[in-house]
Amino acid sequence: MMEHSVIFPDHRKVCALGQGTWKMGKSALREADEIDALRAGIELGMSVVDTAEMYGNEEMVGAAIRGLRDRVFLVTKVLPGNASRTGTKAACERSLNRLKTDYVDLFLLHWGGPHPIEDTVASMIELQQEGKIKAWGVSNMDVPEMERFYAVPGGVSCAANQILYNLAHRGVEYDLLPWCRERHLPVMAYSPADEGRLSRNPVLMEIAQKHEATPVQIALAWILRCPGMIAIPKAGSVTHVQENYRSLSIRLTAEDVDLLDGAFPPPVRKVHLDSW
Repeated sequence: MMEHSVIFPDHRKVCALGQGTWKMGKSALREADEIDALRAGIELGMSVVDTAEMYGNEEMVGAAIRGLRDRVFLVTKVLPGNASRTGTKAACERSLNRLKTDYVDLFLLHWGGPHPIEDTVASMIELQQEGKIKAWGVSNMDVPEMERFYAVPGGVSCAANQILYNLAHRGVEYDLLPWCRERHLPVMAYSPADEGRLSRNPVLMEIAQKHEATPVQIALAWILRCPGMIAIPKAGSVTHVQENYRSLSIRLTAEDVDLLDGAFPPPVRKVHLDSW
């Protein structure tokens, strides 16, 4: 399924379907299933595993990737309040300890915050030089913020922008996605099924029936058809992971895409960047 792949600026190639972990690790009863789910996804080739210090589940993610670290593209994030010149590095060290690994593949600033971005970027580049992170990037950043990052020393080495993107939240198509595409900057789409809400949409249900699929698989296939885009749905069970994986083999027709555009119109003007 690696035809659906995304290449990072440093030439590392990953499957365009990854695994999100937001809201995972909250229940001791579900934790074993969630670990099994993440491991099943990694075995299928869904190597991008996304977490954050804010999620409070890095220990669980660390347990899930144990013994599989060389097959995982591990992403975590620093909280904006911690992203100072020294705080960024300290946050990275804490994440590495919780994840029980000596490096992360991609370290993101979770959203814009109080510290000068020059300081955050300088720390990110130092962490790279020390081998603690392979690459750094940002999350929840719109075009003006991206322009500011690109303007500071080392800012153009930003390797990804992770944003809320799905059929119900298409505002980024107006200017942010074209901006990222022009610069060959990979985009990570979180909440690609809109927290499950898209599963009840009648148009998605109709298209799903035609493809012998589920509405969520159609929502994922719609994102996966975009070049340079990584979708990171959350799945708390092995069955759910396998369902998500099947979205890689769905080919939406032009008619399908037109129907979806009718139900979820693309933006015709600048829309404020959505986030959870």
